[in-house]
Amino acid sequence: MSAPPPALALAPALVVLPGPRCALAPPEGPAAQIRPPDARDLLQSAPVLVAHAAMTARRLGLAPPPRTPRIFDVLELFAFVRPARFTAPSAAGLAQALDLPAPAGGPEQAASLHAAACRLLAELAAAPTPSREEALALAETLARAGWPWGPAAIGALRSQPAGNQFRSSGLDVWQRIPEWEAEAPPGEPGSRPVAPEAAQARLRSLLETAGLDEARPAQREYAAETAHVFAPREREGEPNMMLAEAGTGVGKTLGYLAPASLWAEANGPAVWVSTYTRALQRQIERESRAVYPDAAVRAKKAVVRKGRENYLCLLNFQEQANAAQMGVGVSGGGDLVGMGLAARWARATRDGDMTGGDFPAWLPTLFATPPAAQASPANLVDRRGECVHAGCPHYRACFVEKAIRGSRRADLVIANHALVLSQAAFDGARAARGSKGDAETTHLKRIVFDEGHHLFDAADSAFSAALSGQEAAELRRWIRGPEGRGRRGRGLENRLLDILGDREDAREALARCIGAASALPGEGWSGRIAPPTGEVNPLGPVEAFLVAVLEQLRARAAPSEVGMECQARPALDLVRDTAREAAAALAAVEAPLLALARALEDVMDAEAETLSASERARIEGALRGLDRRARMQLPAWRAMLQAIDEGAEDDPDFVDWFDAHFMFGRVVDAACRRHWIDPTEPLTNAVIAPAHGVLVTSATLADPTLEDPFALAEMRTGAARLPERPKTLKVGSPFDYAANARALVVTDVSKDDARQIAAAMRELFLAAGGGGLGLFTAIRRLRAVHERIAAPLADRGLALYAQHVDPLEVGALVDIFRAEEDACLLGTDAVRDGVDVPGRSLRLLVFDRIPWPRPDILHKARRARFGNKSYDDAIARARIAQAFGRLIRRADDRGCFVMLDASSPTRLFSGLPEGVELKRVTLVEAIETVGAFLAA
Repeated sequence: MSAPPPALALAPALVVLPGPRCALAPPEGPAAQIRPPDARDLLQSAPVLVAHAAMTARRLGLAPPPRTPRIFDVLELFAFVRPARFTAPSAAGLAQALDLPAPAGGPEQAASLHAAACRLLAELAAAPTPSREEALALAETLARAGWPWGPAAIGALRSQPAGNQFRSSGLDVWQRIPEWEAEAPPGEPGSRPVAPEAAQARLRSLLETAGLDEARPAQREYAAETAHVFAPREREGEPNMMLAEAGTGVGKTLGYLAPASLWAEANGPAVWVSTYTRALQRQIERESRAVYPDAAVRAKKAVVRKGRENYLCLLNFQEQANAAQMGVGVSGGGDLVGMGLAARWARATRDGDMTGGDFPAWLPTLFATPPAAQASPANLVDRRGECVHAGCPHYRACFVEKAIRGSRRADLVIANHALVLSQAAFDGARAARGSKGDAETTHLKRIVFDEGHHLFDAADSAFSAALSGQEAAELRRWIRGPEGRGRRGRGLENRLLDILGDREDAREALARCIGAASALPGEGWSGRIAPPTGEVNPLGPVEAFLVAVLEQLRARAAPSEVGMECQARPALDLVRDTAREAAAALAAVEAPLLALARALEDVMDAEAETLSASERARIEGALRGLDRRARMQLPAWRAMLQAIDEGAEDDPDFVDWFDAHFMFGRVVDAACRRHWIDPTEPLTNAVIAPAHGVLVTSATLADPTLEDPFALAEMRTGAARLPERPKTLKVGSPFDYAANARALVVTDVSKDDARQIAAAMRELFLAAGGGGLGLFTAIRRLRAVHERIAAPLADRGLALYAQHVDPLEVGALVDIFRAEEDACLLGTDAVRDGVDVPGRSLRLLVFDRIPWPRPDILHKARRARFGNKSYDDAIARARIAQAFGRLIRRADDRGCFVMLDASSPTRLFSGLPEGVELKRVTLVEAIETVGAFLAA
């Protein structure tokens, strides 16, 4: 291993664990704990090695530091040497990713940072990717920008001969990303069935390829039975539908991939596998390696598909990279180092996915960088609807276009509920007008909804409407382009003017649309509708309507820590008057947008024989954006406003309400919302009924308290709306829960006393020796508990991480929790749904109270529709069962589930796996039980 460069050899390594508890590893000599004041002095004034500079500073009570030549963040070196490779953003995570010995405590973690840096530099010297010359060019660019790792990286790369043919800065990666190639349409899928015996045979083959044992009986049964959804459909509007509950450990992913892959090979494309969480998308893609072991084949056959707001936009990247180079230096106007590290990722990424893919989400958070300058998804993906499609110079290399085209020809498309449902709603609306679908979902004939218990919530989101300040301002920006200083983006004129040519009617419609959009909320709208001084100054009818909405909210709603809400009707006279004016303003925007869409459709028709493929693609892309806004979004907004203006009675199928969101105690947005009471009606019409086969599967679908355990699942998935009942299947987990799990309700802790909850969690986490996950139903209580227990746990060598406290997104926190076997984590619903931590890293799960559904306006309407108390019970019971399912992920896992709510009804625990006995105990008994059980 090559020696580290001088600057690195002189830098001590600093690790700060929650508490804070600090450790320092000098260049020579043993690592040791140091006092927090000494750690602060070191971080603020001396050369130092860290893992995540911003989190290190925050734990010391300091603001995140700017990037400086004396702070060597080993995570940045990892991002340069191993782009698009995974590591949890901590010293322990780096050690795990680099196959170094697992560091147990602070001093060992500090010492491991030196070993991690040396190993990375040695790896860079031996085998840089994608080439030594390209890596060297970028390292030299970053060194000139003041990157502390620059000299060390250059030294490593020059340790072997490098050619001089690479002449660019290395940032212009858009020139070196492979382009996609057009292919003939694949045609409609066939209808050959999959025999149950063939599905079982394919399962055996997949298990052998994956190096796993022979299939368990439950897994074989699951694979055979789910072949039902791949049989030919017999009548229009009546898919072969199945609801299948498979307990944890059954192996349902390979169970349904067996018949799905067979069907796709015989009939495809394609089987769409839809999930709710990004974590499961990644997991399914990993498990598809058993189906397609060769990486090149798998890249074509199993495509991960998300909305375009998840993928790197090369045009945005080029603009931001150019801006960063205009302000070279660690204190310049752009984050050149961040852009350089993002460029390394862009050359190595599998598919350009920046949210849940292989982009390191922690990268933009390491140092204090202005949000607008960060190399982050917020700046680099196309979430603004500003894509120019075939008019973009990078269209042939576009990651989004690659994913769309890949999904058209893949055997398996691994998507998410949000994309599948929103795209189906859009395609359905276009088809109803006789327009062609988007081609992304034209082959949605066979669908597997994994995490099917979330399908109702996903449909609720996809088929709802919201007129908010943020959404209206976004529409204005989409039409008029950026209007503030230093803002990037492209308005309609920039995107469409050259397409329209000399068509005066279309040019006039474009001009009218741009003028009408000035009535929408513009720059600074939030400060005008809810200023800290209270002196409102709305500009335009939509801002005036939002001010009126806030007046009604203040008059009728009780504020909470996150916002307030009230029913839309009966509305204040001020609300009705401003709703009428806002509706007229929206109509003035909608009419020219529709005229513009019709003009583009005329171009497609009249010039069909002369349009080039790129011109046609550009017009189709523009029409999709116009359709979404002019034929879906704006009419939905006007319908809500018209109902308010006319004082109409409540529609029995919908719920309308107003709400406002708070941040740091002040209003940041207000909205008028409309949701279906039962969103399975549009779900069935747009997605379920048009399909030929639908599998809805989860570990928690059935409700054992009901006479028909699948009755509620049928209602919440749309199956109850079909002419024939779906086929159902329930296969239990093979795990021995009676031996490996304990479930306790603590009877002497007050759930309303944060001090008692904190003390209980502290002692339970200590009894378990770490590996504890605390789940909360309110952010305020989570923060209060974290404040009280972080230091005591750190005194005993246990690191505590927390959502809404630590400056990392949920996925990164879970990654750290998984990597550090004795760490503890506090979180809310997002953690409960996104945790997949097999092994000892998760061995204790503690709920602060029963996770009842929040009794907001929408839930109260559904509660009245779907069963009152029994509906509340079903939701809470499912949430408890889902959380318990996170605890035991493998046959050799052992874990304790503890509820700190003494009022917990026993009926809510009936969804726990068979063999789990619920015991009501005192806190002392719970601590003793946890300690003894996990120690054994």
